[in-house]
Amino acid sequence: MRGELTAKGKATRGRIVEGAAAVLRERGVASATLDDVMARTSTSKSQLFHYFPAGKDELLVAVAQFEADQVLEDQQPYLGRLDSWEAWEQWRNVVIERYEEQGDECPLGSLFLQIGRTTPGTRAIVVELLRQWQESLAEGIRALQAAGLLPAGLDVDRRAAALLTAIQGGVSILLSTGRSAHLRAALDQGIADLRREGRADA
Repeated sequence: MRGELTAKGKATRGRIVEGAAAVLRERGVASATLDDVMARTSTSKSQLFHYFPAGKDELLVAVAQFEADQVLEDQQPYLGRLDSWEAWEQWRNVVIERYEEQGDECPLGSLFLQIGRTTPGTRAIVVELLRQWQESLAEGIRALQAAGLLPAGLDVDRRAAALLTAIQGGVSILLSTGRSAHLRAALDQGIADLRREGRADA
């Protein structure tokens, strides 16, 4: 698709992407077809290919970006201001709430288990999502250091990576079992370990 979209065009494209995301969450990449997307979004074939000339692969990249953006947006405003222990607890609560509520329909599960494995373009979006997520956690840890709540010598990037890995593991188990106990344990333990570092340095 060439040229800048009008406001109406952006809205139509957004509606197609959002509808396609819902179809892919429900049916999976292997089973979902463009006909399914057209039926869900009340879009004609010519309309679909106007916005996505390369067809399904191009649509998958757009959906992957939509889902990645949703993963981060669902954690805001808390993820962007992890500058106190209270803020970390608020973030922990909203993460658990979102994933319990979304269950099998969660954007992260769709990205990791379905869309993110389809093309180099979608995989690159997953990699960038994880980079941004980890960096947001790292910025939160640095904010605690700046406030004197954590020691200056703490390996920030390693801590952020470990916490992100724990979250992803907890979400994977939730998607497999429908239970959030492991996600709760992962977040609680990760935050508790950080707080212990702060007490040890006091």
